[in-house]
Amino acid sequence: MPPNFSITQLDQVPPVRCPCGFARRAFAGSTENAASLHLVDIQEDARTHYHKRMTEIYLVLEGEGEMELDGQRFPVKPMSAIYIRPGCRHRALGNMRIINIPIPAFDETDEWFD
Repeated sequence: MPPNFSITQLDQVPPVRCPCGFARRAFAGSTENAASLHLVDIQEDARTHYHKRMTEIYLVLEGEGEMELDGQRFPVKPMSAIYIRPGCRHRALGNMRIINIPIPAFDETDEWFD
């Protein structure tokens, strides 16, 4: 039986390209995980996208910029938290480092672009 826990050293997870910049993804890729956790370096302006199933929670750690949510822009800075429901078109603008918590765990087939 597998253990009832997982541990990941996030700074040792290789970054992958994403619509926002580069992400280090912990606990993604398993349909058994209720959520995953990503450390994302947003570079310049992210590409507008949405998810049909995933909810995302962003926490800005470093940098400042804006979040565009369904066409409206909102200023964000360290410790800004954003709750993004399925269907919300979103992107980050500026150079920031964020924590992203997708619920359920991240599924690359649930990234949609207009």
